[in-house]
Amino acid sequence: MMLCKYKESDMMSDLICDHYNVLLVMSRFGIGLGFGDKTIGEVCRETGVDARTFLAVVSAHISPDGQGIDDASVVSIEGLLSYLHLSHDYFLNYRLPGIRVKLADMLGENQEALSKAILHYFDEYVTEVCSHMMYEEKTVFPYVRSLLTGKQQNRYSIAVFGKQHGRIELRLNEFKKILIRFYPSQSTNEINSMLFDIFNCEQDLASHNNVENRLLIPAIIKEERRQNNTREHVC
Repeated sequence: MMLCKYKESDMMSDLICDHYNVLLVMSRFGIGLGFGDKTIGEVCRETGVDARTFLAVVSAHISPDGQGIDDASVVSIEGLLSYLHLSHDYFLNYRLPGIRVKLADMLGENQEALSKAILHYFDEYVTEVCSHMMYEEKTVFPYVRSLLTGKQQNRYSIAVFGKQHGRIELRLNEFKKILIRFYPSQSTNEINSMLFDIFNCEQDLASHNNVENRLLIPAIIKEERRQNNTREHVC
């Protein structure tokens, strides 16, 4: 089974040159540069990363429609949780604060109502993202780890997460449109750089949700069903 058009025998450098956003995937798996001409499989083995999980996540990033993800059950759930945890750290402690700094610099000392509203809107959005990701860290991930030890919690299931799992990048899309339509910037380079960062962050968040929707949730649903079936046979 092929999780995407790339295989473990392909060169890691070729994958990066074809899709530069895979650099973000690598860092969240703890994979650094300097691997020479090694294959994807070799690099993954040397860094203790499950290659099938890595390729599945790569597929979720380079194929927004999920094309190429045939069976989420082949992935390492622990590997996925580690990847998602590092993704949360990237967004909350690096990417979004970096955008906030650029936004504040662009607005400067401008105290007009529009500038204040723009900064307030972004801060509210970051709070929403933080709340969403902390829910995953404190509720979803512990539930999944408990499930993997055979201790399913009857009062919770991954379906609850699925229902609450809105696409948090949509509000960032709204913020982007506000800047494009209404902010009268004197420096084209400055606001264009800001918008470029927002476009990239929006796409990255969409890929993050794609990993959860197409890999994590289906894999956990399958594990929940397996444990439920086992209990029924025991009873």
